[in-house]
Amino acid sequence: MLVKTYGSAVYGVNALTITIEVNISAGTKYYMVGLPDNAVKESLQRVASAINVSGFRMPKQKIVVNLAPADMKKEGSSYDLPIAIGILAASGQIPADELEDYFIMGELSLDGSIQPIKGALPIAIQAQQDGFKGFILPKQNVREAAIVNDLVAYGVENLAQVVAFFNKSEALEQVKVNTKEEFLKNINNYEHDFADVKGQENIKRALEIAAAGGHNVILIGPPGAGKTMLAKRLPTILPPLNLNEALETTKIHSVAGKLAASDALMTSRPYRSPHHTISDVALVGGGMNPQPGEISLAHNGVLFLDELPEFKRTVLEVMRQPLEDRKVAISRARFSVEYPASFMLVASMNPCPCGFYNHPEKDCVCAPGVVQKYLSKISGPLLDRIDLHVEVTPVDFTELASTTETERSNHIRDRVIKAREIQDLRFADREDLHCNAQMSPKMVRKVCQISEAGTHLLKTAMERLGLSARAYDRILKVARTIADLSSSENIELEHLAESINYRSLDRDGWAG
Repeated sequence: MLVKTYGSAVYGVNALTITIEVNISAGTKYYMVGLPDNAVKESLQRVASAINVSGFRMPKQKIVVNLAPADMKKEGSSYDLPIAIGILAASGQIPADELEDYFIMGELSLDGSIQPIKGALPIAIQAQQDGFKGFILPKQNVREAAIVNDLVAYGVENLAQVVAFFNKSEALEQVKVNTKEEFLKNINNYEHDFADVKGQENIKRALEIAAAGGHNVILIGPPGAGKTMLAKRLPTILPPLNLNEALETTKIHSVAGKLAASDALMTSRPYRSPHHTISDVALVGGGMNPQPGEISLAHNGVLFLDELPEFKRTVLEVMRQPLEDRKVAISRARFSVEYPASFMLVASMNPCPCGFYNHPEKDCVCAPGVVQKYLSKISGPLLDRIDLHVEVTPVDFTELASTTETERSNHIRDRVIKAREIQDLRFADREDLHCNAQMSPKMVRKVCQISEAGTHLLKTAMERLGLSARAYDRILKVARTIADLSSSENIELEHLAESINYRSLDRDGWAG
């Protein structure tokens, strides 16, 4: 008897419907076809044990399982459950008349219990698009799938529950998630707050500008100056995710298997902080079965690279294209996948190996030329993609011990949101532009026009400070963001002057 069940394979952040065809006939062997990987081929032992332990009969006949389309590689253990249900239906132990209405996915343990899968959200979206009535999946993943409208999501714990459902001897409880309520519930729920930071008002101002314009930023300062503490609080002043951004971000984390069972939707901007020993594949994504890397997991959020010069140069260089394109394409011989990677890069570094170059109190003990050699670990093209260079100095004891309450993140965020609203109107006719940092050189000339006095100030600054040509566009972009924060239609002299101060690493002789 031939029976069909339905599941899905995830490629990138999208899913493809897979038909699991099971045919039982006279014979004794078990065949798995349709380009399965080893995890899929090994399903026979898991499926047979789960069926027997759950009190059902594993047929002692010829069983052929085909995963269609047969020319696409099937990977992972999530096909166990649809294969088991197909075998039980093909052997007449459950009716097959309703199988065509449901997507079924899940990994089986030997005792029949069902383990979680990856990519539940994109699979649920595909099921809804293909007109399926419902989705039966592990209980741990059901909240992800339940946020998809017009799709009934059933969370199950073991094989016996699924069999009882199709035999109509036991009903499954539909899991419902109010997407809007879930989205609004934790939208402002952050563990950190800028009110925790004593002093460093100039650094807070720089991060406010970075958040308002979507600019990449590098913090340069000695150990213990507060670079990491400040970076951790940057997501708290970014505008809240909108629903589309939340869904897109959740899909990536669902594919990577990073969502907790209690999470249905990611409502706060991600913050990723990989260690400097990370490989280039782990950063941008890849592997035999391409998975999203840290830059994609930071999509719509912040990627923080602490101790930037300690990262391998090859790791840093692979970020150059994603920083420009806001996506990363991973190609293999038979297919390619594309992951979104629109993130804010925040990097921190010591000014020299000993950490005390330009320190107001401690002397640098590095040999001549060592500081320049240390900074040269960061390539010019990568530095070219960082708009703000911010020098962080240590906080003195008076500020540290002060009991005066400092400005909270939500107040700073209000100003950032107003600045972003101005940019939304400015780029309303451009779907590829969302903030000032994403402007092309042509767009900069159009949007960032300055007065004759401003041109003279910028010319003087570039000549006296020895700023490189690459600093020109960056200064104008940042000045435009500062003007937006001030609700100013034009870029004034004070906006330009402040912007010029954020190009420390472009100055001739900065590193001695």
